[in-house]
Amino acid sequence: MEELLIKILDGGILSEAEAYGLYDVPSHELREAAAEVTAKFCPPVFDSCSIVNARSGKCSENCKWCAQSAHYHTGCEEYPMIGHEECMQAARLNHECGVKRFSLVASGKAVKGDALKTITGMLRDIHEQVGISTCASLGLIGREEMQQLYDSGVRRYHCNLETAPSHFATLCTTHSIEDKLRTIGYAHELDMEVCSGGIIGMGESKMQRIEFALTLRRARPCSIPINLLSPIPGTPLEGTAPLSDDDILDTIAIFRLVHPRTQLRFAGGRKRLSRDTQLEAMRIGINGGIVGDLLTTIGSTVDEDRRLANDAGYSF
Repeated sequence: MEELLIKILDGGILSEAEAYGLYDVPSHELREAAAEVTAKFCPPVFDSCSIVNARSGKCSENCKWCAQSAHYHTGCEEYPMIGHEECMQAARLNHECGVKRFSLVASGKAVKGDALKTITGMLRDIHEQVGISTCASLGLIGREEMQQLYDSGVRRYHCNLETAPSHFATLCTTHSIEDKLRTIGYAHELDMEVCSGGIIGMGESKMQRIEFALTLRRARPCSIPINLLSPIPGTPLEGTAPLSDDDILDTIAIFRLVHPRTQLRFAGGRKRLSRDTQLEAMRIGINGGIVGDLLTTIGSTVDEDRRLANDAGYSF
C-alpha cells in the first residue's frame, strides 16, 4: 500500500492489477491512504446538487433495484411530467439555499419528442432566470437529444453505470452498460461534463466493486455518485441484506484511490449511516452530495448537509 500511495500522490494512476490488489489491503491502511489522497487532491469545498423527479414511474426497463420500473408493483408515485412553475420554484429554493447545481431526472429508457421539448424548456428557463447550474438525467438519449440539452444550457449529463459489468446483466436485461457508455460518449463529444456512478450493496462482491470503479474510468466522470441500496418493497432486491459500515467505508476508500481527483458524491441510502460513519466517509473520499429529497427515498435537508460538511472540514 505504501508504494501504491506514493505512486498516486506523485500523480500516477493505479493499473488494473494494482487496483485489484487493493482487495487484500487491511481496512485501516486502505482508509488512511485514501485520506491522504483526499487531502492532497480534493479542495475542502463540498459540492452540492439537488435533483427533481420530472417524470415518475411506468419505466419500461427491468432494473431490479428500481421502484419506478413498470415490471414491479411498488406503489411508486406516477405522473407524466412535473409542472413548469413547480420546477422553477424548486430551482429557486435550492439556489437560495446555496445549492450549486440543479438536475432534472426522468423515468424511462430515454426522454424524447415532446417530453424532451418540455424538459429542455424548463432547463433553459432555470438556466436563464434562476442562474443555478443545470444537469440532466434523461436515460439513454442519442446525440441529437444531447445537443438539445446543450442548447438549453445544460453542461453536465448524468448516467449511472450502476455496477460492475460482470454483475449488471444479473440485475437488468433491457439495456447494457455499453448502451450507457454510448450515451455518455455523446455528452463528451459536446464537451459536457459527465456524472456517473451507481449503487453498491446489490449482491456484488468486493472484487466486483473494484471492477466497477475501474469501469467508471471509461466514462471519464467528473463526479461519481455512490448510492447505498435501499431495498424497495415489491422489487426483486427487497430482501437484500444491507452492507456493513466497514464494507461501505472500504468501498469509498477504493474509489478514492482509483479516482484520486474525481468528486465522490454521497447519494441515496446514506441516511441509515451514523453521523460518525458519514464523517469518516468524508475524511477518506466523499467531497460532494445530493442534498434534499431523492427520487423515491428521503434524503437529507440542505441545512443538515451544510452542518455535516462544515464538521468534516468542508465549506458548503
